[in-house]
Amino acid sequence: METLESHFHNWLGVVFFIVLYSFVLLFIPFYRKMDKKPAGTYLAFIIAFAIEMHGIPFSMYVISWIIGKKLPEGILWGHTFVSTIGFWGMYINITCVIIALLLILNGWYNIYKRYWSKDAGKGSLVTNGVYRYIRHPQYTGLLLLSLGMIAEWATLPMLLLYPVMIVMYVRLARREEKDMLAEFGDEYWKYMKQTKMFIPFII
Repeated sequence: METLESHFHNWLGVVFFIVLYSFVLLFIPFYRKMDKKPAGTYLAFIIAFAIEMHGIPFSMYVISWIIGKKLPEGILWGHTFVSTIGFWGMYINITCVIIALLLILNGWYNIYKRYWSKDAGKGSLVTNGVYRYIRHPQYTGLLLLSLGMIAEWATLPMLLLYPVMIVMYVRLARREEKDMLAEFGDEYWKYMKQTKMFIPFII
């Protein structure tokens, strides 16, 4: 029990994980104020993850208080499902992080190289790299990062915030696509017919 309790109240660990997972936001463009709301939800998600993983396990206390008994490790406390799948939640999280970073960085590189150069009069529709398969790789990456965190360390705030994040990023993606249709017309419409929004060949 002492080793489990010692995992908490590590506020340096809290700060480290918040900074680590927030770093990817540097590679997400903010064109308008409304773009920042989904990012704010993602930040709240990260804070919930970091605090309950290394700070204070609020979810465990709340549920224990409600049901009147202590939660076993692995149910909104400790590594998610550790009692049934061991540390596979952590391995799933690591896999999600790697894939998410590849999506976010590849998306950022292609957007920066081709679309953001429009200030110099050279902007063009980006359809290469990961954009060959999905239209919003960076948002897919953020949602994948968040899903990985849940797989490793699920908490009440994270479980409540994740569906909200999905809805917000879907709405944001649709608004951005309207802007792209206004800017590129039929070219973007054809591109939409050839690709998926978030997951290749699926959705």
